[in-house]
Amino acid sequence: MQLTTTPSIEGKRITKYCGVIAGEAILGANLFKDLFAGIRDLVGGRSATYEKELQRAREIALDELQRRAQDLGANAVIGIDIDYEIMGKENGMLMVSASGTAVIVE
Repeated sequence: MQLTTTPSIEGKRITKYCGVIAGEAILGANLFKDLFAGIRDLVGGRSATYEKELQRAREIALDELQRRAQDLGANAVIGIDIDYEIMGKENGMLMVSASGTAVIVE
């Protein structure tokens, strides 16, 4: 399955639009607080530990997006947008969401 942020796939023709789909991953902020307490790899203001967790959440959201596209019979997702949101009464959760349009290309 091809996933892209572009509105089309070069060299491919879209034959059917299957619908707008989304995938989400929500992580608790306590996870980040716990990670922060043990971080020893802060270099230049960057945290590899945080980056790995955000990457994992993004991968979960994209995997879910791909699964939903397959459920619709699509073989590609175009126009993917990835968003990061802080949620909860005291910003206790981080949500990574990916959305796009499931399509069939030939």
